[in-house]
Amino acid sequence: MTPTSAPGSATADAERPRPNSLTELFVAFTLLALQGFGGVLAVVQREVVERRRWLSNEEFVEDWAVAQTMPGPNVVNLSMMLGARWFGLRGAMTALAGMIAVPLVVVLALAVLHTRFAADSRVAGALRGMAAVSAGLIAAVGLRMGATLVKNPVPLAWSIPIAALAFVLLAWVRLPLAAVLFPLGLLGCLLAWRRLR
Repeated sequence: MTPTSAPGSATADAERPRPNSLTELFVAFTLLALQGFGGVLAVVQREVVERRRWLSNEEFVEDWAVAQTMPGPNVVNLSMMLGARWFGLRGAMTALAGMIAVPLVVVLALAVLHTRFAADSRVAGALRGMAAVSAGLIAAVGLRMGATLVKNPVPLAWSIPIAALAFVLLAWVRLPLAAVLFPLGLLGCLLAWRRLR
């Protein structure tokens, strides 16, 4: 929880829009998944935070950070966390079903078509174009989410070196994620605890 979200957070949570039923939750995550060619993060952030206002940007960043530490696809983890937040286990399973049920059928159909037309240069060009668009969308979301770090309890003077060290250890030294996550995550938790106590 960020320092800015603590005061009056209960009132803010009560007034914030939320899904009214499991059906609405299922439909919302199905639509999200169907829009996410090459990466759903950009679509989820826009839909959940900006359009539906189910979460604040700070809450989204916090939940996304937790989802990244779990095994499995980050967006699927996030969908289950959000579903559980509003409807418990039933919500988690409903959000998961929304993320994978209909998109699975679409992916299987596209896989059949790709197998048949993969050699076509127009298809290859279209896929390269979609990959570039996906990379741009993810970069734009990263920049928008980065603005919330100003309100994070961990000072920016510590956040940047921790992030840079994590990048070096993972991308260049190629240490396992757990070997990087636990010591640096513990350091971040201690810094946040000192700031919030």
